[in-house]
Amino acid sequence: MALGKLERVDLRDIWSDEARDFTPWLASEENLQILGETIGIELELEAQEKNVGPFSADILCRDTEDSSWVLVENQLERTDHKHLGQLLTYAAGLHTVTIIWVAARFTEEHRAALDWLNEITDDQFRFFGLEVELWRIGESFAAPKFNIISKPNDWSRTVSRAARNLSEKDLTPTKANYLNYWTALAAFLEEQGSPFNCRKARPQHWQTFSVGRSGFILSALGAVKDDWIAAELYINHENAKAFFHELLADKDEIENELGFTLDWQELPTKKATRLRLLNAGINPLDKASWPQQFNWFKEKLEIMNRVFRPRVKALKGNMQPAEAAE
Repeated sequence: MALGKLERVDLRDIWSDEARDFTPWLASEENLQILGETIGIELELEAQEKNVGPFSADILCRDTEDSSWVLVENQLERTDHKHLGQLLTYAAGLHTVTIIWVAARFTEEHRAALDWLNEITDDQFRFFGLEVELWRIGESFAAPKFNIISKPNDWSRTVSRAARNLSEKDLTPTKANYLNYWTALAAFLEEQGSPFNCRKARPQHWQTFSVGRSGFILSALGAVKDDWIAAELYINHENAKAFFHELLADKDEIENELGFTLDWQELPTKKATRLRLLNAGINPLDKASWPQQFNWFKEKLEIMNRVFRPRVKALKGNMQPAEAAE
């Protein structure tokens, strides 16, 4: 079988101008997806050339899982001190932020600077350095490739956070059980090739997964005292009630696609709403049944992701309860 030869393409052959060509290309939904997949974060575009302090960030996004800010600064040349200074200004201006520095080439001192920033800052700040390349085979279209040069060291952050706050042995038994449970679920999903990017497990009764839009998350939940587990779509958005009723108008169609019914909880006294699937009589502490529990989470959450992902992206948020009831 004849094989092609990979040939590197000069970035300037495709993007002659950084602001007019490269930034709009990178800000498209398709290419933000490629960027997000590289670092394990699902990105939703908020704005281009957004002012943060005295500088204008190239691309401003949201992390769709927790709605935190993600700033993307890009260069078609090698990294320089000017852009490093801008990144520090962005970090100072936002309380919780992920900063992605994309460049044609990273100098050793700038890679070391990002590594140092990841070491000295806490979980509120994350710094990624990515080099962008273009490749083609023969006369094919050029294809982008992002290479991670620097990223947060989650393991060292876990250790430092424990030193500053609570070590695992200081957790209450219930919190320690939840931490072990979600850690095991994340390992199971990774082993099974699940499409979910699992965030670091925390000692709480839920674990979250992105569904493609900020303000919407898929959650796995467990109740140690009440013996149940659940999978749900949780909507925590300023238009949560309108979004809820827009989905409720298609309840029959949605549940037909899911293959199961949901408990539609508008939560009138709260800002958020939820659509929950409950599995009662299941104890998260029963390690012998963890394989069955984790398989249940994997099956139900993947179905919910497939059904809800295109729907939540298309929601307009303009339907009121009276309209949904008609």
